[in-house]
Amino acid sequence: MNLKPFWAAVLVLLLGTTILNAKFFTYWQVHNMPQSVEKDYYIWRFLSQSTTTAFQARSIIKEVDHLNKKLRVAYKKRTGFSAPNPSTSPVSCGKVTNWKRRSEANKYFRNAILLLQQKQLQKAADAFYDAHNKYEERWEKDKCLFWLYMVTKDKEYLDTLKKSYHINMYTLLAADFTKSRYPKTIVTPSISKNRLYNIDAKNPIHWAKIKAKIFNPSTDLEDLADDCKSKETVGMYCYVKAKACNYKRSYFPMPYKDIMKKYPIKRQALLYAIARQESRFVPASVSRSFALGMMQFMPFLIEHVAKQKGEHIDLDDMFDPKKAIEYADFHLDYLNRYLYHPLFVAYAYNAGIGFTKRLIRQKNYFRKGAFEPYLSMEKMTNAQAREYGKRVLTNYVVYLNKLGKPTRLLPYINMLTDPSKTDRFRN
Repeated sequence: MNLKPFWAAVLVLLLGTTILNAKFFTYWQVHNMPQSVEKDYYIWRFLSQSTTTAFQARSIIKEVDHLNKKLRVAYKKRTGFSAPNPSTSPVSCGKVTNWKRRSEANKYFRNAILLLQQKQLQKAADAFYDAHNKYEERWEKDKCLFWLYMVTKDKEYLDTLKKSYHINMYTLLAADFTKSRYPKTIVTPSISKNRLYNIDAKNPIHWAKIKAKIFNPSTDLEDLADDCKSKETVGMYCYVKAKACNYKRSYFPMPYKDIMKKYPIKRQALLYAIARQESRFVPASVSRSFALGMMQFMPFLIEHVAKQKGEHIDLDDMFDPKKAIEYADFHLDYLNRYLYHPLFVAYAYNAGIGFTKRLIRQKNYFRKGAFEPYLSMEKMTNAQAREYGKRVLTNYVVYLNKLGKPTRLLPYINMLTDPSKTDRFRN
């Protein structure tokens, strides 16, 4: 038998693909981690190892905080059985929301958008008003105020919007409509210390422990923020500071300038805009679906980009900001072949380029017409992509200004109905 073709094939396979489990973890390493989504990720890594026994899998699965699809698949592959539901209560990492009240507000808002499409403007205004009174989040109230202005043209709504402390698409547009300055609540901290020796910014478990302190009612958040204050941990610092002021100030840090400076200003702004929305610049971020790192890359996309670049990496390499930015830049190069507008790029980054293509090629989306393109931005059924796009676009404009390129949001909104300026799919 001629073995040369066989070994050649093996070499191509090794060079052209990634190995998810390049690192190995022991049972006790994972067992000793605090309950958190970050531990869930390492449980998944442990379950995916060929050396993990069925007995170890049955034991470690009891320590899961949130059982997602990846964990279920890995557990069944290792044991042959379906994973049991977690016996422990999920770790709370957010503020309490009155979901019933918010659901009612959303219903009013959706009805208002439907009434707009039916040209029943007075009824739409009444529904926007009801939604405004039901919503509790500042940005959602701002959304309703913006639409009340759009329907009634009463400038008092713009005046109220300009007094909002929240930085969002609607408050920036209110400033644009009235030729006013953008809000003063945008904060970019200046930090002199380079790093902290008791916090590893690239370690998800360190971040899990800090989050546990953040959501402990007895924690002094200002003190905790000071404990996280360094250039390397600026994401953690701003995360805590924002919570400490109950989000009355909006933090827009500009870390990793040494990495960013090699990119054009517009690419820097887009990378910053996405990173702020994805992770608040926390390098060791892990989502419930195991999106990883500052740029929140899913494992399958990490593997795909690594293959395209001919690299052999471990998933944990995404916790290095330099590698995260490098991979995001590579992915944005691909998206920019087809999409030129930051809003559409944001949709594709969040929900995929196929979703974005299908959306914008529909005849009733992002075409000229009454209340466009604002109406298209609100009536999308994919709520996550809808809000994500608006926030990334807002971040993008803020960061262009921070990078020394004076920019307003309104021109970017106005070009959304002109395919020649936004994408290849509609040309």
